[in-house]
Amino acid sequence: MNIATEPKLSGKPFTDKPHKRPVRMVRWFIIIGTLLALLAGGLVWFNYFRGKMIAQFFASMKPPPTSVNIATAKSEIIPNLLTAVGDLAAVHQVNVTSDVNGRITDIQFKAGASVKAGTPLVQLFDGPEQGDLANYKAQQRVAQISLDRAKQLAERQVGPQATVDNAQAVFDQASAGIAKTEAIISQKLVRAPFDGELGVRRVEVGQYLTAGTQIVSLTDLSVLFANFTVTEKDSGQLKVGQIVRIAVDAYPGRPFEGKITTIEPQIATETRNIRVQATIQNPDKILKPGMFATTTVVLPDKPPVVTVPETAVDYTLYGDSVYLVSEKKEEDGKTSLTVTRTFVQTGNRIEGRAEILKGLKDGDRVVAVGQLKLQSGSAVTVSSDPVPPIPAKPPRY
Repeated sequence: MNIATEPKLSGKPFTDKPHKRPVRMVRWFIIIGTLLALLAGGLVWFNYFRGKMIAQFFASMKPPPTSVNIATAKSEIIPNLLTAVGDLAAVHQVNVTSDVNGRITDIQFKAGASVKAGTPLVQLFDGPEQGDLANYKAQQRVAQISLDRAKQLAERQVGPQATVDNAQAVFDQASAGIAKTEAIISQKLVRAPFDGELGVRRVEVGQYLTAGTQIVSLTDLSVLFANFTVTEKDSGQLKVGQIVRIAVDAYPGRPFEGKITTIEPQIATETRNIRVQATIQNPDKILKPGMFATTTVVLPDKPPVVTVPETAVDYTLYGDSVYLVSEKKEEDGKTSLTVTRTFVQTGNRIEGRAEILKGLKDGDRVVAVGQLKLQSGSAVTVSSDPVPPIPAKPPRY
C-alpha cells in the first residue's frame, strides 16, 4: 500500500498527538479585561459626576453682595482752570548803596522800619565838601557885587562891556562850584528812593563805606508780581486782565487774587514755555518776595460735562474705568444691584470730581467707594456708611 496516495492519511507519523488550546489562560484574559473596562468606566463616570456636583454646588452657593457707596453721574459746568507754579517778586525792591566813598558818621534808620521816599538813612562825613561849599558861596557873593558894579558902569557908558562879561563868567563859575559841591554833599546823605520796608542793617557807624556797598535792603510790599510759566499749548488761552488765584504754603487755605498784567511775547526755545506775570495787591503785607506760589488762571467756562467723584475712577495702564451699577430682577420678583466694569475717557480733575468725556451719561450710577473687592457682574448693596468728604485732603500739622 502506498502511504502517500492514501486519502485519509496526513503524512505525519502515527506517534504525533493533536495540540490542545489553553482554555484556562483565555478565561483569565477575559476576566482581567472585563475588570479593567469596569474600572475605566467607573473613573470616567466618577469624574463626570464630581464635576457636575461641583458646578451645581457653586451655582447654588452665591457670594453675599458687597457693600459699596454709590454716586450719581451728573452734568455740570466745571470751572475752566489753568494751574502752574511760580514765585513772587517785588514790584520795587533794591539794595540801598552809596554813590561815593566816605566814613559813616550817623545811621538814621532802624532795621525793619517802614520809611517814606526821601527819608535819610545814612550820613557820610562831608566836612571838606561843606568847606568847599562855603568857599564857593563867598566867591559867588563877591562875583555878584562885581557883576552888579560892572553892569551899572556899562549902563552909564563909563565901563566897557568886556568887564561885564568877565564879571558874569566869574559869577557863573562860582555858581557852578556851588551846584557841584551841593550835589556831592547830597550824595553823602543816603536817602530811601521809595516807600517800603527796610531789611537788616549791614553797616556800622565809623565804617568806611565804598561806593556800591550794600547798606540795607528796601522792599515795597504793597504790590507784588507773581511770575509763572505755561506751556506753548496753553499760551493761546491767556489774555491780559484774566484773574489769577494764588496759593502759598505759608498761608494754607487762604486765597490771594490778582490779574495778568504781562505776557512775554516770546516763547523760550529751550523749554517751549512762555513767561506770564500777574500783579497782586498785598495790603496786609503778608506775602513776601521769593515765596513759592501755585497759580491758577481762571479761563472762560466750558460747556457742561458729565462728572463723577474722583474716587469712582480706577486709573490703570489698560485705561480708566468705573463700575456702572444696574438693577437686575430676580426670579422671585426682587430687585438686586449688579456692577459692570465700564471703560471711560476722563478729562480734568477739579475739586475732587473727574470729567467723563466718553462712557457715561447724566444720571448713571457708579461705585464711588469699595471697588477693590468687585469684578464685573458682582452683586452689591448700598452701604449705610457716609461717603468720605471730597476732596479728601490730609490734615496739616
